[in-house]
Amino acid sequence: MAKIIGTVDIDRERCKGCDLCVVACPTDVLLLQSKEVNDRGYHFAFMANPDKCIGCASCAAVCPDACIEVYRVTVK
Repeated sequence: MAKIIGTVDIDRERCKGCDLCVVACPTDVLLLQSKEVNDRGYHFAFMANPDKCIGCASCAAVCPDACIEVYRVTVK
């Protein structure tokens, strides 16, 4: 059976660190960067556990600034 692997591309400069994507992720892939900020002064989201991503796109659906894109790959 084929397995679906996902990856998340976050526009760090547009992210305002609202934490909605972190809460929406069912597999705890995303976290907010605790020590770095973007040019606007916000702690941005990043993939802390990329191996757990299933490509569900819940993070992209809840992002109010549309700065998240999700890609899915099927591995046979």
